Amino acid sequence: MNTVPDLTTEICGIRLKNPVIASSGTFGYGLEFADIVDLDALGGFVVKGLSRDPIAGNAPPRVVETASGMLNAIGLQNVGVRSFAAEKLPKLAQLDTAVFANVFGYTPNDYVEVLRVLEDTDGLAGYELNVSCPNTKHGGMQFASDPGLLGEVVRLARAAVSRRPLIVKLSPNVTDITVMARAAEEAGADAISLVNTFVGIAVDAAERRPLLGANFGGLSGPAIKPIALRMVYQAAHAVKLPVIGLGGIATGRDVAEFLICGARATQVGTATFWDPETPQRLIGELRRFLEKQKLSSARELVDTLHLNG
Repeated sequence: MNTVPDLTTEICGIRLKNPVIASSGTFGYGLEFADIVDLDALGGFVVKGLSRDPIAGNAPPRVVETASGMLNAIGLQNVGVRSFAAEKLPKLAQLDTAVFANVFGYTPNDYVEVLRVLEDTDGLAGYELNVSCPNTKHGGMQFASDPGLLGEVVRLARAAVSRRPLIVKLSPNVTDITVMARAAEEAGADAISLVNTFVGIAVDAAERRPLLGANFGGLSGPAIKPIALRMVYQAAHAVKLPVIGLGGIATGRDVAEFLICGARATQVGTATFWDPETPQRLIGELRRFLEKQKLSSARELVDTLHLNG
């Protein structure tokens, strides 16, 4: 008799129903999708990046379609951590799924202040430290590309939290991803997620001007998946931390590929723009892939890549 494959996984002590997490920045605060997606069916989701004070974001246009992807320069528009804690989190706390708070700051102290506010709340499974957003004028990228600065931010954040695990979201805009992964591990991260978007520009040739209001933005979507897979594989073999993989995921087979490269869970982002039901669809597609492979659990895929030669 055939049994249904077990999709459960675990990230730094957090049990997930499946390895499909809706990524920060593309899933709002989660509540906006409640009428479209069964939020409780997901492995979890990460809310929009939260800052100490509200951020209005960048000037429009903010999103441009590219070949096999999307370029965005939203600028981390959000309501601020205190409004989130008062207005959004009480509703999120009623869900039967893992809710992660993405935390952003322009300075190390900004990160600490956001975390201190969240530490006094209920309803969150963990924190994702966003040190890698490429489309703001200050902060973000400077921490993501310097292992010393990254270590400083993570150490301060680690000292500020005790209730929940700390996941550090790494940037692909570096020479060697393993250096940054080790810096996060040594500074006290409980897990890492990667990759964030690649810095890019889209140009209006007739007008000779950038198409984005902020000029440069972050490239995401299927175009970046091969590079993201490579970096996930490298990071997973450089540290002992659990890895969450993301970058161009649009199908259940994509999820499987990231697991095979060493990730224990995945995040899906850009694909939700053309199909908001994508995160839930991927769960079914992954299950069917496992059935065809005659595997009893998704965990059997993790870190099973056999390199040639």
